[in-house]
Amino acid sequence: MARIIRRGAVIQDIWQLLEQGPAGALPFSGDVLVPLDLWTSERDALLFRLGRIGVWLEADADPATIAPDLSRFDVIAVRFASFTDGRGYSLGRLLRERYGYGGELRAIGEVLRDQLYYLSRCGFDAFALRADQNPLQALSAFDDFSEAYQASVERPEPLFRRRAIRDSLSKVN
Repeated sequence: MARIIRRGAVIQDIWQLLEQGPAGALPFSGDVLVPLDLWTSERDALLFRLGRIGVWLEADADPATIAPDLSRFDVIAVRFASFTDGRGYSLGRLLRERYGYGGELRAIGEVLRDQLYYLSRCGFDAFALRADQNPLQALSAFDDFSEAYQASVERPEPLFRRRAIRDSLSKVN
């Protein structure tokens, strides 16, 4: 069983990631992450199987296609095809901010230690690192920076606004 980082801890991944392919390979029970195409074509059958369901999206997917079903997914994963493809970051922010998804948001595929801090700022809270990456060593990535200037899913106010609020409160006291 693979190990992933989830909410700052390394855990065993209990989810079975299904690749693109025919629905006949679908296990009857257990927690599965299915590709968007399989969800779209076999939605009703997937809803009646035993176990939890999650969906994984390619970085170029439109989150509006799953928006009506977000409450059905315990996990939504975004597959990063390459380290340099930033579309998945935007997809994560859209799922969290525009569509209000509150479940586990997982980065899968070509996910490296150097991406973890930035992915977490976009709303990802689980990470299936590339096979050559050590999840225990990668935990330190979340502490690489003590402060960020930009607004994010984690901190909606940019640094200049947080400082202005802090300064105005210190003048009052």
